[in-house]
Amino acid sequence: MTDDELKELVASLAVAQLETTRKLDKLGELYGNIGQNQGDVAEELFLQSLIKDNHLGSVRFDDVVKNMEKHRGKIQEEYDLVMTNGDAVGIVEVKYKAHTNDLDKLDRKMKHFKKLFPIYQNYKQYGAIAAFHINDDARKEALRRGYFVLQRSGDLVHTESSDYLTVL
Repeated sequence: MTDDELKELVASLAVAQLETTRKLDKLGELYGNIGQNQGDVAEELFLQSLIKDNHLGSVRFDDVVKNMEKHRGKIQEEYDLVMTNGDAVGIVEVKYKAHTNDLDKLDRKMKHFKKLFPIYQNYKQYGAIAAFHINDDARKEALRRGYFVLQRSGDLVHTESSDYLTVL
């Protein structure tokens, strides 16, 4: 193999590597977006469900807020759904598929909440994990830790229509 042939080979390998890297980046972006989209769908379903039925167990809430984010000192958290009434706050961590390690995140968020939002200092605080799917071990562990477990079931269809219905 001559020097020129070797240079051509190295150059073609570099071009092929660059193209492979671009394809892998696109694939990673695609899969990342799928995960984000599933999370968004789960969050919207549980938001609408909690707006419609604003209870965690026997505790009734007046409102629900989506995506509360706060940074104070070295603590920074984002809360998927937060429900409040005059004396209680409900913190709902939403996952498409919940695992036991998600409960550790919820533990941390529960611990930080009153530090980040001191206005709720004297409120009772409840935690919940909401998921399209939660395995039995994670469900049992959530209940053991004193959290509510929210899962989708039944009555999921909401129908809207305009005044301009087409009847055939």
